[in-house]
Amino acid sequence: SGAKALAANVSIRDDPVPADGEPSGPDATVRYYSDVDLKLRQSLEAEVVQRCLCRAKDQCSFVEYQDYRLVYRQYAALYIVVGVTDEENELSIFEMIHNFVEVLDKYFSRVSELDIMFNLDRVHIILDEMIQNGHIVETNKSRVLAPLTAIDKICDG
Repeated sequence: SGAKALAANVSIRDDPVPADGEPSGPDATVRYYSDVDLKLRQSLEAEVVQRCLCRAKDQCSFVEYQDYRLVYRQYAALYIVVGVTDEENELSIFEMIHNFVEVLDKYFSRVSELDIMFNLDRVHIILDEMIQNGHIVETNKSRVLAPLTAIDKICDG
């Protein structure tokens, strides 16, 4: 299909909805698959994260935002948000997010927020193996992890 992801955002939040209404914690990694002006990225990311984090746990994980649909999932303090065009199937993105977390779990033996924060290069490799140019290209966990397995073998020598 011609559908394409706008961006994938992996956020780590200690307190999803603090008293002042502003989310806390860093965006661990953001990967854009469409041109977005650098000056707009920070406000866009803050607005997207705010939109998703302020929702109740029993609300739908799909949110309309400008010309895009946000699909997000929460795993403890880890939030993963993907912005997609209206041509994309939200359920396939929802499952892709879960598959991404399963791959992280397999590689890190139960991924934690610290694993992501201290191994962003590895997280980027995994994400890049799964999504290229905004399109899902691989979902098989072993094939996604093959480059990292090879790198680890060389490093462990």
